[in-house]
Amino acid sequence: FSESGVPQLVQPMIWDYAADLDVEGKVHLVEKYRRCGFSKVWFASAFKGATGVNQSLTLIGHHLKNHLQWLKVASDSPADVLEGIALTGWQRYDHFSVLCELLPVAIPSLAVCLQALKNGGYSEKIKENVEKLLGMSNLETETFMR
Repeated sequence: FSESGVPQLVQPMIWDYAADLDVEGKVHLVEKYRRCGFSKVWFASAFKGATGVNQSLTLIGHHLKNHLQWLKVASDSPADVLEGIALTGWQRYDHFSVLCELLPVAIPSLAVCLQALKNGGYSEKIKENVEKLLGMSNLETETFMR
């Protein structure tokens, strides 16, 4: 496959929005891409719009767990293979569906996910920083924000 020249022209993106994504399986997938000649891969997560076609509020904890799992995949993969991570924020499931999770209700989720990726994890200190940045007194990750 590498003789085709394709691995020098494209970089694969591995998509998974699950809170309990299979870390070991993703690491094996990265290794398979490496064996096929791809030197870099991308990961794709979601900070909103990936938990239900009619979802109106964002459950931050689901997306945070997904990003923490991707961090595990990154740490268990060769150091030089990850080109980046795309944080998707889906607005609808297809062109005929209603809108789901509008951006304003998902901004806290985006902030939490970005800070988790930036800091390599999530802690009470990071939660406090997000609350301060957003001007919020209590950021809920396991229940829907009120």
